[in-house]
Amino acid sequence: MTIANYNEDELNEVARKLISNFGHIKVWCFEAEMGAGKTTLTKKICTELGVEDEMSSPTFSIINEYQTGNGTDIYHFDFYRLKDMEEAIDIGVEDYLFSGNLCLLEWPAIIEPLLPDEYLQISIKLVGDKTRSLTAQPNERIV
Repeated sequence: MTIANYNEDELNEVARKLISNFGHIKVWCFEAEMGAGKTTLTKKICTELGVEDEMSSPTFSIINEYQTGNGTDIYHFDFYRLKDMEEAIDIGVEDYLFSGNLCLLEWPAIIEPLLPDEYLQISIKLVGDKTRSLTAQPNERIV
């Protein structure tokens, strides 16, 4: 699925489309350059799923946990600061990834070998100052 040339005012609709099309997939990987809107989009996704907590980037904490109105947990990771995969293993990332709860991963390349067989790859590209283009592609590893 591709969503071309959207702006910040359209993010709620982008989030709804992603949830509608891929809500059954529990691990979502966000790839984009710094400042392209990964955290902003993850906040909109959480809001659309009923999170009322204050949300922030997990850049320094590595993981933020949110709860929806019906008590479901959502885990939001930012792996930008990790030096290697061992750091992710040390914080128990595999427990989160296989919990059955939605996991939203920013900068996931460092933990790619730990990803489940099925995950959603979301790529965000800067198109202009205030516009983005997004591609979402389910990935399934063949074992």
